[in-house]
Amino acid sequence: MEWGIQEWTYAIVGATFALYIGIAIWARVGTTAGFYVAGQGVPALANGMATGADWMSAASFISMAGLISFMGYDGSIYLMGWTGGYVLLALLLAPYLRKYGKFTVPEFVGDRYYSQAARVVAVVCAIFISFTYVAGQMRGVGVVFSRSLEFEIYTGVYIGVCMVFLYATLGGMRGITYTQVAQYCVLIVAYLIPAVAISQKMTGQPIPQLGFGSMVVEGPNAGVFLLEAIDGIHRDLGLPEYTGAFVAGKKSMTDIFAITMALMVGTAGLPHVLIRFYTVKTARMARWSVMWALIFIALLYTTAPAVAAFARVNLIQTLHERPYDQAPEWFTNWETTGLIRFEDKNGDGLIQYSEDPETRELYIDRDIMVLANPEIAELPAWVVALVAAGGLAAALSTAAGLLLVISSSISHDLLKSILIPDMTDRRELLAARISAGGAVLVAGYFGIHPPDYVAAVVAFAFGLAAASFFPVLVLGVFSKRVTKEGAIAGMVTGITFTAAYISYFKIFKYGGPEQWWFGISPEGIGTLGMLMNFAVMLAVSRVTPPPPPEVQAMVEEIRLPSRV
Repeated sequence: MEWGIQEWTYAIVGATFALYIGIAIWARVGTTAGFYVAGQGVPALANGMATGADWMSAASFISMAGLISFMGYDGSIYLMGWTGGYVLLALLLAPYLRKYGKFTVPEFVGDRYYSQAARVVAVVCAIFISFTYVAGQMRGVGVVFSRSLEFEIYTGVYIGVCMVFLYATLGGMRGITYTQVAQYCVLIVAYLIPAVAISQKMTGQPIPQLGFGSMVVEGPNAGVFLLEAIDGIHRDLGLPEYTGAFVAGKKSMTDIFAITMALMVGTAGLPHVLIRFYTVKTARMARWSVMWALIFIALLYTTAPAVAAFARVNLIQTLHERPYDQAPEWFTNWETTGLIRFEDKNGDGLIQYSEDPETRELYIDRDIMVLANPEIAELPAWVVALVAAGGLAAALSTAAGLLLVISSSISHDLLKSILIPDMTDRRELLAARISAGGAVLVAGYFGIHPPDYVAAVVAFAFGLAAASFFPVLVLGVFSKRVTKEGAIAGMVTGITFTAAYISYFKIFKYGGPEQWWFGISPEGIGTLGMLMNFAVMLAVSRVTPPPPPEVQAMVEEIRLPSRV
């Protein structure tokens, strides 16, 4: 008997889950150093691969290509912002924070700004950002399960919650690190195999990055370059050209810049990414970790635009003006999940593709594009199942890193450092595991009730990180004059403004694009929040007493090259 998608998904997802649990059992820890930073003994190559998995979340694997598929040129903000942020991370923060050598980002903030109040504010920011981010990951888990195993989205979220809880609380950072190495291998194989197959089928070019610039070899657009074909399809449908920039119906230059900058500096301020560089032995290995992570990330990120373009052409050619009663099998399969639906507004029985709200008949959740792409291209069932396993690997790897940040912020920065300073290592480890358990339940709730689609929720987290952590970390390393009063005021100003703006427009939906400040969308408002943070920090620091001499000496020492 030939297996279908569901049978293959059970087999492949079950095998990968068993692998993750096995690694967690093998890597279980009994010390706080092992739980928080893997004993600071992770090799640079493994840490780079784990960072790649930690970084390439459900937003990168599931949602990014879907966004680019619908947004065209405008979708490049995610590619430029998320990869450019790693350059900032390598140059401005990773080696210096590793040289400092403590467990968490709030711990650095508390020591650098010689203030427990600053540490508490950093803890609140870290927890808030991490919960925002993890909501997108749990949502991604639910989306994968809803189609591949025909579960309700909330059932998929519950399964993801249990899985993350098991290996995050058992192995801590050590277990998470080596699980993420395995998850990277799963997700990159799952992403590249269908990309190569579809590229070969559509363009005759097995390398997707080259197929992106090649001619289509089959269908009504045979002999036309892929991007020209998409532009032609868009013109026929009355849509802005796929490759068009700053034209009617697309984002403005100001908003493109703001979102890209927020994603870029948000990368360098995300606590679950920064904590990865505490797990290696030296500052030099932290730099090498960044290099390896960039290589591993580039494999997926340079493939995503091609996957998006293939999906766009296949989707429209497969569905537009097709009788609904002759819709392909993949369409009816996804229709049962509620993530794609057809409403025959003109009563002609044909599926009309349009993005005008008045005439739109086809409603597609952008998060399904990568998952549905192999089915649209009629690839074998095992490839569809492999993509599902990859999506789960991407979501679970990032969720685990975020939960560890929440756990360490509560147990180490709040309980151990402030409320119960005489807490033993054993009690602290227990508190860390309990915190992780509580955090994963809250994360599950937000995964079932997210404020937006996966990549948008993740973009909000980046904006919050940009507005809160990036200025306080950069000035903490490169300025000896910034004071605790300036840091606290800056963080509070940045994250309060950014969170309020996002909530006003996205959660409470009180206004529309015509009310955006300077034309900046909620996804990009973190840039303005970051500038406010910098301005407030510098202004308050000028009118408050300078840091103590020992703090200034610590800053000077952090910036000095390590002595051999």
